[in-house]
Amino acid sequence: MNPLPLTDLPLVTGAWREGDPVGSRRFVDVGDVALESGTTIPDVRVAYETWGTFTGDNAVLVLHALTGDSHVVGEAGPGHPSPGWWETAIGPGRPIDTDRWFVVAPNILGGCQGTTGPASAAPDGSAWGSRFPDLTVRDQVRAEVAFADALGIERWSCVVGGSAGGMRALEWAIEHPERVLRLFLLATSAAASAEQVALSSAQQAAILADPNHRGGDYYDVDTAAGERGPVAGLDVARQVAHIAYRSEAELQQRFGREVQDDGRFAVASYLQHHGAKLVRRFDANSYLVLTRAMDSHDVARGRGTTAEALARITASTIVAGIDSDRLYPLHQQRELAEHIPGCKGLDVISSLYGHDGFLVEADRVGELAAALMARRVV
Repeated sequence: MNPLPLTDLPLVTGAWREGDPVGSRRFVDVGDVALESGTTIPDVRVAYETWGTFTGDNAVLVLHALTGDSHVVGEAGPGHPSPGWWETAIGPGRPIDTDRWFVVAPNILGGCQGTTGPASAAPDGSAWGSRFPDLTVRDQVRAEVAFADALGIERWSCVVGGSAGGMRALEWAIEHPERVLRLFLLATSAAASAEQVALSSAQQAAILADPNHRGGDYYDVDTAAGERGPVAGLDVARQVAHIAYRSEAELQQRFGREVQDDGRFAVASYLQHHGAKLVRRFDANSYLVLTRAMDSHDVARGRGTTAEALARITASTIVAGIDSDRLYPLHQQRELAEHIPGCKGLDVISSLYGHDGFLVEADRVGELAAALMARRVV
């Protein structure tokens, strides 16, 4: 495994850690979170951001994807290595209009941007590291329910999620239908497929193969002595993932067989660029925890059939998919649209950008969001 060039890259982790600039984050302590495994994570803290004013009945929950975070809107700067990932959708006069709606975006349980995760301090003061337990999507939603309770939000006017965020949005609407009035699902599925699990397994293997992973206990390595965290393994994992995030047609159109002056294929340089970008703002252990949680996703588990599980949803729902998405193909969204009672059919977004189309195709996604928010529901 070739090491990354170290210029402008973290030596250990890109996680937000205590003492780093807070930026726009807020924090709330939600207490102990009991997991499906029988383990309990004590003293969970959730990092979040909000936009708009809460009036008691206008809250919208936005759930980020695998490597997203609470910084949905806002510039990059101290505490925020990247600008907001959904700037076009949220704000005054935008599809989710913050003059009307109170938008809330928490960082996921097990993440690395302020919510309790492997890089966070455990009760003994040291980083959780290898001791951080495996999670399921339902565990993550349990933490989000405690978070909503702590904020005094009894019901969401809308829950929005794409990809991994869509998994959590589904669990919210199935497990707590009385708390979700509207539901916006983007490029997600009722269950992780064999291919999706296979792809995440390859990414996990890249991290575990990095000798600097040290079984997950790398946060206190001696960087002055040349010790490093598993940044190379995380870089490779992201490169594998990014291939699946984009479409074959886009890669061919943009890069073809172009070779750069340094002798590398242009597409290989593109992948390394995206791997390095993630390393600057993410943590290898969190990547393992979150992809394993995604692997656990199956709304039918313990609930009968998929159709029976989806029939629990009472929210007015829009399901959207990307026609070029090879990671979450349209048949997965079609299954959701067919079995969710409050859905009027699948909305297909035409895009060259594959799975990432749910983030890139801002105009079409914004139209759908605005249409859903305009629906009268009780």
